[in-house]
Amino acid sequence: MSDLNSDLRLAVDTGKTDIGHRDVLRAINQHKAKAIVIADKGMKDMADDILHMSSIAELKVIRFNGNSMELGSVCGKPYSVNSLAIIEPGNSNILNEEY
Repeated sequence: MSDLNSDLRLAVDTGKTDIGHRDVLRAINQHKAKAIVIADKGMKDMADDILHMSSIAELKVIRFNGNSMELGSVCGKPYSVNSLAIIEPGNSNILNEEY
C-alpha cells in the first residue's frame, strides 16, 4: 500500500490537478475529474458541496487526514488547499490505491 502523501505529491508534480473549490467543482461538472481529495479538517460547507457533486458523478473521494495547510504543504504549495481534483494521475498510483 502506497503512502497518500507521496502519491499526492507525485500526482501534483507529474500529472494534472485542479486546486481549489471553484476549479474542483468545474472539473467535476465537466467530467474531467477522476478522483477528488478533500482535507478532513477543512471548510465544511465547501467540502459538503464537493462531496455532494462527487457522489452524483460517482467519483472516488479521498479524505486527507489533516487540515488545509497540511494538504497544501503535501502538494508543494505555499498556501492552504482544501480540495483538489485529480485530472491525470501522472506517475502516481492514487487512482488504484485505497487510503
